[in-house]
Amino acid sequence: MQQHTLTSRQLERIEVQLAKLREGALELESEYANQLAEIDPGHRASARNLLHYLSIRQHDIRHLQHDLASLGLSSLGVLEPHVMASLNAVIGVLGRLTGKSYGDTPELPVDHWTGPLLLKDHTRALLGPDPQGRFVRIMVTMPSEAACNPQLVQDLLAAGMDCMRINCAHDGPDAWAAMVENLRMAEKALGRGCRIQADLGGPKLRTGAIAPSGRVTKIKPQRDTYGRVVIGGRVWITDHRPDGNAPLSPPEDADFSLNVSGNLVGLAKSGDLIALTDAREQAHEMRVVEADGASLLAEIDRTAYVAEGATLKAERNGVVIAAGRAVGVPEVINPILLMPGDRLDLMREARPGTPAQRDAEGKVIQAARIHCTLEAAFEQVEPGHAVWFDDGKIGGLVRNNDGQRIHVEITQTPPQGAKLRAEKGINFPDTLLRMSALTDKDLVDLPAITPLVDMVALSFVREPGDVQRLHDELYRLDASHLGVILKIENRQAFENLPRILLASLHSPPVGVMIARGDLAVEVGFERLSEVQQEILWVCEAAHVPVIWATQILEGMAKRGAPSRAEVSDATMSILAECAMLNKGPNIVETVRFLSGIIGRMDEHYIKRRATLRKLSIANL
Repeated sequence: MQQHTLTSRQLERIEVQLAKLREGALELESEYANQLAEIDPGHRASARNLLHYLSIRQHDIRHLQHDLASLGLSSLGVLEPHVMASLNAVIGVLGRLTGKSYGDTPELPVDHWTGPLLLKDHTRALLGPDPQGRFVRIMVTMPSEAACNPQLVQDLLAAGMDCMRINCAHDGPDAWAAMVENLRMAEKALGRGCRIQADLGGPKLRTGAIAPSGRVTKIKPQRDTYGRVVIGGRVWITDHRPDGNAPLSPPEDADFSLNVSGNLVGLAKSGDLIALTDAREQAHEMRVVEADGASLLAEIDRTAYVAEGATLKAERNGVVIAAGRAVGVPEVINPILLMPGDRLDLMREARPGTPAQRDAEGKVIQAARIHCTLEAAFEQVEPGHAVWFDDGKIGGLVRNNDGQRIHVEITQTPPQGAKLRAEKGINFPDTLLRMSALTDKDLVDLPAITPLVDMVALSFVREPGDVQRLHDELYRLDASHLGVILKIENRQAFENLPRILLASLHSPPVGVMIARGDLAVEVGFERLSEVQQEILWVCEAAHVPVIWATQILEGMAKRGAPSRAEVSDATMSILAECAMLNKGPNIVETVRFLSGIIGRMDEHYIKRRATLRKLSIANL
């Protein structure tokens, strides 16, 4: 097959295109000269490189890349950490081929060596020294248990945790301090350091409480595959205490608990029957198997729904000897079931939500309603804007907003409908919400948390002003040395990322967290891979480390075993400088598992560049 070759005129044309790209990069740098002068001197070269990269990416150069590759030259596919050096190198080679020169070679902010080294240096400054056996760090979100369980923290550190994450939306200053103290003890015991990040809660955009449907508890026996009773349900019955003291704790073999008023507990004995009528008007019996005068253990062989105030009667030889009423039965809070076409009203007033109310014929007389915690939504959301609930499980369109009530038409749920619960996230991806990322609670939390941590993560950042306000607050608290993590979790933050990065470089160290859960809802699940890749590119050009977050190995952390898709997703974390795991009952094993994955993949890739280590399967 005849090999394709380029003529000298075509070579000159390629060289001209590259020279124009270089000229444009220098022009954009010149436009931002004043802002560059305000950036920390140690990060100014990175800011210049970022501007050069942004200038290149304002053009479609795919045809140019193809021509460069056909010449055996760099196609500029991995120019992020050293943009001008890459352009100069290719232009220089073409100049020798054509014998022509297009302008003086400009000063380089970074070269092919110093660009990647700056990213490594900035990563170490923010996230700590390189972990042994891998490049990517592992961050772990602390459960509340970490405040009272030093062994859990030590086990996490031993398994490979490099960064502890404290979520200030949960627990409080005393618990946060206890978590840090437990980490310090673990560091001394293991001789291994660990950085600490505190995530500020930020403005909450969530559903409010839902009104209880009543007070009822379900007690039932254990049945086999054929529905036959295998073991009777064991019910722990204690005497109601008017003084408000807690009832006696149930034994380990008790399945259910009931608190009962009256004289039933004191008089009933082993072998007695306890009769009751449940919430469905069905009669049931329980047999007392243990009694000590202060409590009873009874067994039931049919499922019963015991409501608040239900009467229980103790019978012996067919004679009623004592009675009582169920007291303190837990409230039942049913989620709001939604289907496409349903109406849901988001309420500004903080009243408990309710499902749709229907008349005798099933016609809706009052739409389902639930409180929305963010005041700004009622001031800025407009008809036609999309709204998503619970990480994108429920979708809708805003039909009206009168400032007190946002009328939403549900447009998307699973086929069987979806259940909306309290404290679930709400996203308005089409709405440019104008509000500060720093809330009054954040301003209260900052003085308590800054003496304890190495990094502060800014939640729901949307614009450069959010970063500047946090820098000002840290300066006021004499905490300017702390790193700042920018959580990219909404469309505005993604679209403003270059400007946000430039603002953050005024006071490094800085990092970016790709909060993939909210971000996927905001930009659309179909665009998430594209968007997170763009964030990685832009951050690499700014030599800013990235934390890859949300739902990494979530199945393993929660249930003990990862899916194949989760393992494949976890391997993608080698594109970042840090991978974040959320809490779960199997989190220690998950940290160890992820550390092994990253350690093996690090031998094959550095960022997006394949490295050719020796392969065992290459031997014929």
